[in-house]
Amino acid sequence: MSATVLLMIFCAYLLGSVSSAVLICRLFKLPDPRKSGSHNPGATNVLRIGGRLPAFLVLFCDMSKGIIPVWSGYFLDIDPVMLGLIGIAACIGHIYPIFFHFKGGKGVATAIGAIAPIGWDLTGMLMGTWLISALVFRFSSLAALITALIAPFYTWLIKPQYTLPVAMLCCLIIWRHQENIKRLINGEEPKINLKRKLAKK
Repeated sequence: MSATVLLMIFCAYLLGSVSSAVLICRLFKLPDPRKSGSHNPGATNVLRIGGRLPAFLVLFCDMSKGIIPVWSGYFLDIDPVMLGLIGIAACIGHIYPIFFHFKGGKGVATAIGAIAPIGWDLTGMLMGTWLISALVFRFSSLAALITALIAPFYTWLIKPQYTLPVAMLCCLIIWRHQENIKRLINGEEPKINLKRKLAKK
């Protein structure tokens, strides 16, 4: 592993460690997402406690944390597996942020951002899968799990050489959702409730 790759992995982790949800909630004077709603500092929980604009900003920033380091490595012609490690480092930073006491989110948006440099067609397929699953089942976590399970297949169809690194990212996302899987099985997982938010507006 070259020094350049090691440096990029380190920088990807640091960038991933910037908690967009916490900072944007502070900016909008909203409750700390780690202590409100589902207690997950991610876009879906920010939607629950703050509405669409803060949630969109969190989604954009969290995806950017994956896009920036992986795209940089892509243009440096870094090996696909090493790109996967850079993407994983960004996700680990999001999940275990050094700047926020190692208490972060699930890493879904950051993972999708890390996959984005492979192709916008793949990114659109992943985001479409998540959106359709979320609308049908009303569970953000289940939508993320469905998307993670199908992402390697999508990648194999579009750019097979990136199937392994995408699969590595997806394994991390599925592992991070262990508690959500237990709550889904027990019928305790909170649903996405857009109607309540829209009614408030």
